[in-house]
Amino acid sequence: MGSGVVNAVAEAGRRGEDIRSDCWVSFAPADSGGITIDLKSKVESMYGQATRELVRKVLGGLKVEHAQVTIEDAGALPFVIAARLEAAVRRSGRDVKDGWLPEFAAGTNYPTQRERFRRSRLYLPGNEPKFMLNAGLHKPDAVILDLEDSVAPPEKDAARLLVRNALRTIDFHAAERMVRINQGDLGLADLDFVVPHNLHVVLIPKVESPDQVARVDQRIAEILQAHNIDRPVYLMPIIESALGALRAYEIATASPNTIALTIGLEDYTADIGAPRTAEGRESFWARCQVVNAARAAGLQPIDTVFSDVSDMEGLRAAVIDAKGLGFEGKGCIHPRQIQVIHDAFAPTASELEKARNIVAAFDDAQAKGLAVVALGSKMIDPPVVKRAQRVVRLAKAMGMIE
Repeated sequence: MGSGVVNAVAEAGRRGEDIRSDCWVSFAPADSGGITIDLKSKVESMYGQATRELVRKVLGGLKVEHAQVTIEDAGALPFVIAARLEAAVRRSGRDVKDGWLPEFAAGTNYPTQRERFRRSRLYLPGNEPKFMLNAGLHKPDAVILDLEDSVAPPEKDAARLLVRNALRTIDFHAAERMVRINQGDLGLADLDFVVPHNLHVVLIPKVESPDQVARVDQRIAEILQAHNIDRPVYLMPIIESALGALRAYEIATASPNTIALTIGLEDYTADIGAPRTAEGRESFWARCQVVNAARAAGLQPIDTVFSDVSDMEGLRAAVIDAKGLGFEGKGCIHPRQIQVIHDAFAPTASELEKARNIVAAFDDAQAKGLAVVALGSKMIDPPVVKRAQRVVRLAKAMGMIE
């Protein structure tokens, strides 16, 4: 974090033989002499000159005229180098205002919408650029740039800048762009760094009160107004404790910008003092509570992550179980889990046939101006029609039907 001492030598980033797609930066302010750069790069022959030009450009934007900069580059992309350099400058105690922002790249400015499929959400550690670069190629429904549990406390300031720059420069190939912020005031401060940069959804961790959601919602509204941004940033609270589960409906209805409610079982099971098991008896009530609260509030219920990245059969069984409880999506921590999740959430042949019959009956009733939908001798309620329509849309999106 920033030291508050001006002209202190500061470092940021990572170094070592096993580091890739990242860099380490040392920033030493000076009173004269201009900018001197000592660069050791694994890609010196191809990108050394461009890296030096980038350093001068970033420091110029940060109003730094004199400094000694040392960089060990392990193939970092420009947005990473810029973020690491800015983090070091901030840690030196210098006030850099809003920092240095890379231009929005192609493929970063697409919108989202309230109603969309959120079957898979791929968690990406916010301080690990190597995992971000090709995440969209795996076609998750969403990516989560994580500032909370996956980032060590001393690195949270640097992760904010890395995530901000990633939002502005990485094409996630139409995946919904999410950020999980930290808890409390630290999370509110995170919002200043991510909300203005075409963020779609904020995940709020460890929610136990509707006030937590309201505070985040209010701060987002203030940031959007200050930047003249006219599209919403949606919310997804995470239930991770016994108290949160008890208050799930209050939390789900705390903001009109909430689009989904999800659960984190690692923290929940620790909170109730029970080991997490594959059968899930210890979390059955809480998961049902989240599903019912979400449905009652008109939101999507989203299940927890499956932590064993090598057990594909276990993952498939967990998704089928989640689907049976009413969940519409599941978190994932490795790209190999994405396709398994999508396939397991796909409608079965019998589910699809039933859904198509219901939708056909609804369309026929609409064409005839009838207020009541009937399938044979059975009346079809509006929620059943809505679910059938979603099943058909999902089947079309997956290429199961034309």
